[in-house]
Formats: sequence, structure tokens, C-alpha cells
Amino acid sequence: LSKDHYGIHGTGEPASIGHSESHGCVRLTNWDAARLAQMVKPGVSVVFEE
Repeated sequence: LSKDHYGIHGTGEPASIGHSESHGCVRLTNWDAARLAQMVKPGVSVVFEE
């Protein structure tokens, strides 16, 4: 998430998770986003693996 307009954030529409609905952001349910925010500090490096 090396660009200012990319982020990891929650959505109020959980049914949209898993579908292409954003412009590069990683969307989580609001409850998962809140849990993730408790586990990491702002600025932490993120690595996506398949």
C-alpha cells in the first residue's frame, strides 16, 4: 500500500467483500478492520502472499 490513496479499511456492506468494488484498497468487514487496527501500528509493512 505504497500510494497515499490505497488503504486497508472496513466497509458497511459486508456482502461486497470478495468482489471488485474499490480502486486498489483492501476492504474488510468493519469488525475485522477494527480487530486488525488493534493488532498493528500505523505504518507497518504489509505483504500479500498467494
